[in-house]
Order: sequence, then structure tokens, then C-alpha cells
Amino acid sequence: MADFRRPPKLKEGDTVAVVSISGAAPNLFPSVYELGVRNLERRFNLRTKEYATARADAKFLYENPKRRADDVNKAFADDEVSAIISTIGGEDSVRILPHLDREAIRSHPKVLMGYSDFTTLLTYCNQLGLVTFHGPSVMAGFSQLDSLPPLFANHLEELLFQPRLSYEYRPYDSYSEGYPDWGIPANLGKVKRPKRSTGWTWLQGDSKARGRLFGGCADVLEFLKGTPFWPTANFWDGTLLFLETSEEKPSPSQVQRWLRNYGIQGILDRIVALLIGRARSYSAKEKATLDACVMNVVAKEFGRTDLPVVTNVDFGHTDPQFVLPLGVMAEVDCRTKTLRLREPAVS
Repeated sequence: MADFRRPPKLKEGDTVAVVSISGAAPNLFPSVYELGVRNLERRFNLRTKEYATARADAKFLYENPKRRADDVNKAFADDEVSAIISTIGGEDSVRILPHLDREAIRSHPKVLMGYSDFTTLLTYCNQLGLVTFHGPSVMAGFSQLDSLPPLFANHLEELLFQPRLSYEYRPYDSYSEGYPDWGIPANLGKVKRPKRSTGWTWLQGDSKARGRLFGGCADVLEFLKGTPFWPTANFWDGTLLFLETSEEKPSPSQVQRWLRNYGIQGILDRIVALLIGRARSYSAKEKATLDACVMNVVAKEFGRTDLPVVTNVDFGHTDPQFVLPLGVMAEVDCRTKTLRLREPAVS
């Protein structure tokens, strides 16, 4: 698809819809959820609108995928709403996809943001021709705003509120892997002890590659393979693919098998570059093994010795994370070791 519709930029006073399309964490940990909502309102001067399923319990959400989809449909159709942000991830959001209103979504482009299991909805809406945003959720990212570097909030503003023709991503100096026990009140809004970042790992490539961003949580994208919601073969032409792994910590060999499936589909022949997010809870040795597995598939098994491959990039299940807009033109330059957006993410 040549062009994707960008949503209007966010501005102070805009309304954000808060939805739960799979996980019931707001019901289990309301204080964490409410802090994330307050931070959206306080730091970004946004209003929030909670939809019916946002605080529903796990049993209700599991038994009612259509009700979850209905909230998404209503949020897209609601002229008061400028953005839709996930409360948290989960594991079965794929079940809502058959119940979504394609026309309501396609005709009302809005900032749609989340990650992890929210990858299914980001992909679905991107396939309808909309720019969507792989980024923080209310409970995992926004709730911890005051414990993260100020650069993170600035990054969100620059991507969502201040459209520009070019934007350069810069590695964060440190990162955190997950959150201390949400059941303990003293842990509210906190992240686990930060670790010093070693930066991105440039595994392969000596050129500049430009393509439209697409990707998300690799674990979740597996749910879509072989379904009507998986992108067509031609979609992958000129795509800059990004993949990241979940908190369940799939092994390097499991990631290798997933990536091999992309290769056998011909996808690795069509993409212009591959980005791999920082793998959560991996040791330095495990990260090196993951890099070796990625290169074994890309360069050895499928012969893409020319493909730029960058790993340990700041997106996915560690904080702070980049916002990556699906459908927006981006550029990887292996000579200058830079990653840039080459057009605005919002209009």
C-alpha cells in the first residue's frame, strides 16, 4: 500500500479513549491504572474517556470479545475522541478482530497506541490504511512516567503533538526491565532498577535503507500468521520491519524459528531492513546468542547478506521505549548509525 492516512496531531484538551482489548489489569490493579490516566491528563493536558470494558474483570473480558471490539468501534466513531490508548497487553486480543467495524475505523483516523498484545489491533488498522503507533500503554509506560527520564515524555510530545518532516531516534542512556510488584502500594509508578545501556548493535549492512515501518511484538504476530488478518505478500515490498519479544522471554532459538517463517514466506527478500527490539530479561550472553540466531536466518539460510540488521533497539517491553509509527517512511543509515523518520507521523 503506497499511502497511509495519518491521524491529526494531538493538542492540549484533546480526549483520549482508554480501552482494554484483552488484559484485565485495571480491574486487578486500579491504582496503577488510575495513575497512568492521571499522568496523561497532568503531563500532556489531555482528557480521558473510559470505555465500558476498561475496568472489566478477566472472566467478562474473556467471555465477551465482541464487547471489547464494540468499545474500539465506538471509540473510533466518537467525534469527541482524538486518540485511543491501550490500558495494558494481554493474550487473546486476536479474538476481537472479526467483530471490528472496518468502515468506522477506516473513516476516522486517530492516534491508536499500545504494544504487546495490542499488536493485533495496530496491525489490523494499519492494514486498513491507517498509521498506527507501537508505543507505551496506560499501565506500562504512562503510569511510570515520573520514574523514567524526562526525554521519554519529550519524545512522546515530539512524535504525537509536534509533526516534523524528519525525526531522529536517539538511544536512551539506561533502561528498566519491568516493574516491582504492583500489589505493594509503595511500588506505585516505579520501575525496576535501571541498567546502563550498551546502545544498539549494528550486525550487518553498509548502506542506507528507506521503507515504511511495520512490526510489533513477535510473539503476538505469530497469532496472525495464516489468518485473513496477516498482510498480503505485496505488502512487504519496501517494508522496514521491526520485531520485539515479550516479557515471557522466548528463547533465542524460538525467535530463530519465528524469523525462519518470515524467510520461507519470502518476506526477508522483500523488506529493506530489520530492527530487533531490546530483549527483556536477556543476559549479555543470551543477547549475543539471539544476534547469532538472527544472522543465521537472515544471512546464512536466506542469503540476505545485504540487509541492514540492527538489534537491541529501544522499543518493546523495556522502558523507556520508542514510539514507532506503522506506515510511516523511515530510514536506517548503517554508515552514520542512525534511524530516522522521513515524514511526519501525524498531520
